[in-house]
Amino acid sequence: MRNRSFQRTHHASRRGFTLIESALATVIIGTGVLAMVAAQQTFHRQNDWAQHSANAMRLAGEIRELTLNMPSHDPVTGVEFWGPEPNESLVEDWDDIDDFDDAVFSFDLGNGPITAMRTPFEAMPGWSQRILVSNVDPFDIGVTLPEGTSEMIRVEVVVEYQGPTDLEPAEITRLIWIQPG
Repeated sequence: MRNRSFQRTHHASRRGFTLIESALATVIIGTGVLAMVAAQQTFHRQNDWAQHSANAMRLAGEIRELTLNMPSHDPVTGVEFWGPEPNESLVEDWDDIDDFDDAVFSFDLGNGPITAMRTPFEAMPGWSQRILVSNVDPFDIGVTLPEGTSEMIRVEVVVEYQGPTDLEPAEITRLIWIQPG
């Protein structure tokens, strides 16, 4: 009898957690930690995307600002030449919007990306600006016309980024505007 009462007293005064309770607490805490790590990774991915998007819009805006007050076609030769005229070998010589057609400014090419002041940005590896210029119908801007046949011009700036582990560049943004002549 004495043994039985000792055992009952021992069980009644026992403190601590059972193995099941400890395992359940570990699972709950582990799930919470994993959820926080996953949320942090998602935040970093979103932050990277936002940073790339902001850089791309800035690069596209630089080209828009550069061409803002330029005439559609060369003031001297008019529509005789589409693209840079024979004597305009440097971007500093380009004096009209059609000179920028099919131009690519890229860190990898060593000529860009460029600012509105026509100088290359420093330390922007992987970034490029590609400019497409086309004539459009003044009454239906969705219709593309042959080069040099309209004073109404559509300018597209495609900004791409190729990260160190990317196989090919990805388009980050495309800025399009219509510029009357």
